[in-house]
Amino acid sequence: MTLLNNRNRTIGLVISIAILGILFMASNVYGYTHTTWTMVFDAYFHNDASNEHLIIRSLRLSRALAGVLVGAALAISGALMQAITRNPMASPEILGVNAGASLFIVTGVSVFSLTTESGFIWFAFSGAAIAAASVFWIGSLGKEGMTPIQLTLTGVTITALCSSYSSAILVSDERTLESVLFWLTGSIESRKMEDILPVIPFLLCGYACALGLGKALNVMAVGDEVAKGLGQHTIRVKTFALFVVILLSGGAVAVAGPVGFIGLIIPHLARKFVGLDHRWIIPYCAVFGGILLLVADIAARFVAFPKEIPVGVMTAIVGAPFFIYLARKGLGKK
Repeated sequence: MTLLNNRNRTIGLVISIAILGILFMASNVYGYTHTTWTMVFDAYFHNDASNEHLIIRSLRLSRALAGVLVGAALAISGALMQAITRNPMASPEILGVNAGASLFIVTGVSVFSLTTESGFIWFAFSGAAIAAASVFWIGSLGKEGMTPIQLTLTGVTITALCSSYSSAILVSDERTLESVLFWLTGSIESRKMEDILPVIPFLLCGYACALGLGKALNVMAVGDEVAKGLGQHTIRVKTFALFVVILLSGGAVAVAGPVGFIGLIIPHLARKFVGLDHRWIIPYCAVFGGILLLVADIAARFVAFPKEIPVGVMTAIVGAPFFIYLARKGLGKK
């Protein structure tokens, strides 16, 4: 049900933020080591350096923060990509952006022995940028230009190509395989604050820029020709939006690896609540993305308890059927 007026949209956003806050705290409470809500409160306000308090403060807090940041970044990226391509199936993982970032990080670990998050960031940005540019360039070739189905097929091809190269590197380099295998499936387990802090400025910049694009994306929604008639510089808007996608997706991959399908699912869910106004879609995507990733991460701790499965597996379980649903409805066609 769409929230038609701004008052209802604001109320819905406030409720969603409250749910996100509850899940953030739940992520601090639940895990392999048994802790309670009271222990979480005491860990922050009456820390006694016990094992439980150390786990909450040093591991679970940063893990929950990574979930919120990564989920928001991927969801906003998906909303921007769907807006500038007018393709409901567009998302960072479908159009190869995540795979390109992952390939460059794997290459960096193998060739340059990368070990720090600051190194991951720049390789992730470079890979995301090259993959995105390749998809948009190849997808625009031909008489019909950049149709949604052609863009999707190009993205899937680039994703497969990047994944194949990554696999080849991992097969030939056992050290790199051991370093990044769990990360490649998409995981925020063991993310420490020092892993997240270098990425936060880039993600915050991306969030702010995306919010600033809301009005321009609304104008773009009526079509390029009409938007140009209204004074919109469409190429500039698309280029800047793509830059923001690279910033957000590259940062998310640097932290958590290629977590899939959040950028595909969440924009559709946000539009169900707030309609087609991107000034509201983007903040809703940020909150809903964080909610979905936190729910998936909490569930990942208990599906195969006492072992954990990567959060990327959980999002794929939900996202793959959703992608098939969109394909069967023909939403990716012109």
